[in-house]
Amino acid sequence: MKRTPLYTFARFFLPWLFRLIVPMDINGAGYMPQSGGVIICCNHASMTDPLRLAYSQRRQIYFMSKAELFKNKFVGFIIKKLGAFPVSRGKGDKSALERAQGILGGSGVLGIFIEGTRSKDGSLQRPKSGAVMLAGKCGASILPCCITPEKGRLPKAFSKSVVSYGKPISPDELGITNGTPSEYRAASRLVMDRIAALRERDVKALS
Repeated sequence: MKRTPLYTFARFFLPWLFRLIVPMDINGAGYMPQSGGVIICCNHASMTDPLRLAYSQRRQIYFMSKAELFKNKFVGFIIKKLGAFPVSRGKGDKSALERAQGILGGSGVLGIFIEGTRSKDGSLQRPKSGAVMLAGKCGASILPCCITPEKGRLPKAFSKSVVSYGKPISPDELGITNGTPSEYRAASRLVMDRIAALRERDVKALS
């Protein structure tokens, strides 16, 4: 998919600002497929998480973001120009699903925080099934990612974190054949287990 102009400007002309606001080490960024629809599934504990993901990859990431963020007209305008789009959580948002499918069908990269909301204490939470449902319907790979703070459990602006990617999970590996709730739950656990393995490795490396 074609990059949005504001994203292109920020990504290539403001790298110094990214390094100041979201200092980080990046591992496994090369696991990102260079073509085709991909869903990045990541844990979520800080408002700066989308910045960390965007700066760690060259392909633009289109984030499915909670609708509440768009109530502020200025903030909504900026994040839309950066590629984010709203989703009303818990309401079966048809327009958001169609937008997500359009991104994946156009060989774009979709960013989803698989826990559905930010973790209050930084610990990994129970995964939601939306990401694997989209992967199954669109035949997209899932790229697991974990953001681990260098100090403490909650990554914050101006604090260093490790952003680690794992090997892509193919649609076949997800094991979704009939689209049943049990298949979605199992696939979601598989993705979350990969994220947890990245967390465990990075915590050990930082200790």
